[in-house]
Amino acid sequence: MALVRRLRDFLAEEQWAFAPHELPTMPGSPGSPAHPGHRRIAYALVAILVGLTGGFGNALVAANTATLGGSLGLDPAQVAWLPTVYVMTNVSINLLLIKFRQQFGLRPFAIIFLVLYVAFTFAHLFVRDFGSAILVRAASGMAGAPLSSLALYYLMQAFPAEWRLRAVVVGIGIPQCATPLARLFSPELLAMSQWRTLYLFELGLATLSLAAVLAFRLPPTVRIRAFEKLDFVTFPLFAGAMALFAAVLGLGRIVWWTQAPWIGWALLAAIPMLVAALAIEHRRANPLLNTRWLASADIVRFAIVTIMARIVLSEQTYGAVGLLTVLGQTNDQLIVFFLIVFAATVAGVALSAITIDPARLTHPIMLAIGLVAIASFVDSHATSLTRAPQLYVTQALIAFSAAFFLGPALLFGMTRALAAGTGHIISFIALFGIVNSIGGLGGSALLGTYQVVREKANSAALVETIEPTNPLVQARLAAGSAGVGRVVGDPALARAEGGALLSQAATREANILAYNDVFRLIALLSGLTFAYLAFLLTRRRLRERRESRS
Repeated sequence: MALVRRLRDFLAEEQWAFAPHELPTMPGSPGSPAHPGHRRIAYALVAILVGLTGGFGNALVAANTATLGGSLGLDPAQVAWLPTVYVMTNVSINLLLIKFRQQFGLRPFAIIFLVLYVAFTFAHLFVRDFGSAILVRAASGMAGAPLSSLALYYLMQAFPAEWRLRAVVVGIGIPQCATPLARLFSPELLAMSQWRTLYLFELGLATLSLAAVLAFRLPPTVRIRAFEKLDFVTFPLFAGAMALFAAVLGLGRIVWWTQAPWIGWALLAAIPMLVAALAIEHRRANPLLNTRWLASADIVRFAIVTIMARIVLSEQTYGAVGLLTVLGQTNDQLIVFFLIVFAATVAGVALSAITIDPARLTHPIMLAIGLVAIASFVDSHATSLTRAPQLYVTQALIAFSAAFFLGPALLFGMTRALAAGTGHIISFIALFGIVNSIGGLGGSALLGTYQVVREKANSAALVETIEPTNPLVQARLAAGSAGVGRVVGDPALARAEGGALLSQAATREANILAYNDVFRLIALLSGLTFAYLAFLLTRRRLRERRESRS
């Protein structure tokens, strides 16, 4: 009993007499007292540390799937499960975490989940096979979900009250910097002690984050009784459906959509589970998901635009990196490339925070999507001679756009949720997280599928043009045979090897053409999304003019 009391006292939030203007915006969020300058700096540093730790949670694995697969003896489909299962458990957990903060407070929320995250990261060091890797990654997805919220709250304490919107933009942008940083650090980390060094690095960050959160408390929140019995009926249905959708999107293009029977069974289970969850929520007085508000025109348009933005922003993580991989470049050859991407991401976050205007949140989203359209169209002219330096400018634009877009998109929905009532915040946070996670997986699924289809079509077209009697083809075969003739003494085998080299070249060219098709598709989707936003903006202005005249 004494141990229980000590633990309860350790997790208890401190007493704080808030002035009226310092009260939390809503239950579960910290209060807003004035802080001295040195404490603000400390809060800012903690926010950066925690935000990057959360971002690295999946970025380190996603950036090094080939190395992890080789170390653990996994095939491509099994390796694809590692980042996917993290998203499966991470995508919906905020529905419960928000209510956990509201009912139990911020300090228990921060300490419990950071301790769990440290424990599960430590467990990665003992992974030996596919099953244990999946279990640990799934647990890490749940435990790591609170880190982005903690980073946001700490950064909001670091900024004065009049700059809180800028703090939100920077706070949501910090985890985005982890992806290029993961690719920058990975070659050196892997060189030390193979894949375990990745997890040692993540464990170190998680431990430092826990120590920082213990050393610098957030101001306490206002607590209410938040959980209801039906929450524990709705959540498993909704989270299960989202997890199955994430699995289908993450693995569909790897195992191929029509070749794996489990994809059909997963969708067959996910759709009725989602319908049942939404039906229950629709009839509740205090729902987890406010279906009526989520179905309103503004929120539906927000979801459509955000999903489209996440899809087109996959140009960098799937398109450019995939193209450079086909061309034979790996992470250790792309240090300058990812350094430029990181710098552009930081610039996007900073400029978005500086220029944020609550009355003009659509404009930065339009600018970001327009830049992606231009950059993707330029990238669509890649050849077999293209290397990373030829992509520096366009990929910097896309990295800038990805960071520049995120803050205004979050604030666009947040302001509408607050206008409708603080009870709508849970619904919006859930929607925003799902749209970003599922949109990111959906973008990679769509682009990956299109790339495979176009590669097959381009390969067939190229093979049709290869005539054995063509002098150019004969010269290429002879050159290939001569190249291997020094090590292959049999003339017939040397000619066969020359044919294999020509086939490899044709496959490489087909892949390059397919990636060019992908870039053109992204440019088209970006252009359509830009036009849709321009249409909505023009319609709103015309409506405002008519109302002002009347």
